[in-house]
Amino acid sequence: MTKMRVAPALTLLMLLMSLPTSNLLQATLSSGAALAAGGITLQGTGATFPAPLYQRWFAEYNKLHSDVQINYQALGSGAGIKQFQQGLVDFGASDAAMTDEEMSQVKDGGVILLPMTAGSVVLAYNLPGGPSDLKLSRDAYVAIFLGKITTWNDPMIAKSNPGTTMPNTKITVVTRSDGSGTTFVFTSHLTAISDAWKSGPGAGKSVNFPVGVAGKGNPGVTALIKQTPGAIGYVEYGYAKQTGMPMATLENKSGKFVAVSQESEKAALASVQLPPDLRAWITDPADPSAYPIVTYTWILAHKKYPDAKIAQTLKSVLNYGLTQGQGFSVELGYIPLPASVVTEVSKAVDGIS
Repeated sequence: MTKMRVAPALTLLMLLMSLPTSNLLQATLSSGAALAAGGITLQGTGATFPAPLYQRWFAEYNKLHSDVQINYQALGSGAGIKQFQQGLVDFGASDAAMTDEEMSQVKDGGVILLPMTAGSVVLAYNLPGGPSDLKLSRDAYVAIFLGKITTWNDPMIAKSNPGTTMPNTKITVVTRSDGSGTTFVFTSHLTAISDAWKSGPGAGKSVNFPVGVAGKGNPGVTALIKQTPGAIGYVEYGYAKQTGMPMATLENKSGKFVAVSQESEKAALASVQLPPDLRAWITDPADPSAYPIVTYTWILAHKKYPDAKIAQTLKSVLNYGLTQGQGFSVELGYIPLPASVVTEVSKAVDGIS
């Protein structure tokens, strides 16, 4: 390590000594600026929901800007908000937009919430001997997560799957063990469609599920479902897609059974308009063609950073995600942001200093 540091310094010194005196000052200033520019590392923590897309963005950005490293730890939305509040990271990430109270706990720099991508929460399942195109009514999947339906051949499930013999297999519900934006999105949807859920577990990043086993992060839930016959759990669509897991077709607000797809996701996004603070929740879209559980997911940034270099680098990374980065969305199971949303979020990014 010592030799690697000394060699460039000697080379620079020899180069400066070989220059005419008239050029020495300018060369010194230029080389000093280059050394000052150096490398930079951004630290981020938060949601596992968008992690595959964010990590792709950061890797691709690094290919274009080798002096910039972005370290993102997918520890869950709860951890992302907490570490951002504590000033431990340059940016956070959450599938649950920060509340006014949470934002008030950010001591310095203020907060800008940036919806950078969108995606769906799906009910992935592992059911040997069951259908590959399972349909679940709203009443059925609420009852499953309330623990009121315990076997896969329950009449409420069979009713939506005529002509299919459902196995008499015990249902194992899989949930999240960590503070999770995915949990917030899913339980907010359940709260919107079920009075029993609203007056029971309710909505939040962490709730007391009546039944089930828990895994950490979307990857942990995905792994538990895959290794547990009879399991069903809520995960981000990209994880289910990448691992080839079966996903249930769900009944939406209009009574239509809709599978997750780019078309059904875009229909859900179109049902809500982003307000000036860029916080919008799509708990139960009314469009007949909409998939019922779709959400934006947010990057948490400061309005003002003490280090201008950090601010400018983060702005550059975010603008990459809003432009070139959107091109990776479909491949990884996310929804490309509508042009109008990109415009509004780009204006917010410009406000970072």
